[in-house]
Amino acid sequence: MDVERETEDVYFAGGCLWGVQAFIATLPGVTFTEAGRANGTSQSVDSDYDGYAECVRTRFDPTVVSVEHLMAYVFEIIDPYSVNRQGPDVGEKYRTGVYSDRPTHLEQARDFIAARDDADRVAVEVLPLANYVRSADEHQHRLARFPEDSCHIPDGLLTKYRS
Repeated sequence: MDVERETEDVYFAGGCLWGVQAFIATLPGVTFTEAGRANGTSQSVDSDYDGYAECVRTRFDPTVVSVEHLMAYVFEIIDPYSVNRQGPDVGEKYRTGVYSDRPTHLEQARDFIAARDDADRVAVEVLPLANYVRSADEHQHRLARFPEDSCHIPDGLLTKYRS
């Protein structure tokens, strides 16, 4: 008999969401990803910039991968010291962050950062998820559909965990 496993969602912002989604989708224990916007004020993707961070909704199986391990993976593809910039992408929407509606996820993310030797330099925000809006279809799994599109994450890193 097949047993349905309980999954959890956490939201990672790491610059342009195309590459972040492509990378996270390859990680062990990740069962679903969706490109979106975290913590803006609008419920629409058609409005002016409203303070959101481009993010990837990451559904994972906590019996396979923890928030701490997901953080370690994400830290492979971001510059954790950069404020409002990842690679060539500049602006508040490209900031790095971790968002969740589960306080335990936020605590685990903060613990991961605090345990680092460079914790005082890390500019990754860790905040409750106040609002999430799914990005338009054209942004979902963009690099899988259009591999010639550019991304700030090197190809070797994008596919490092692909099985």
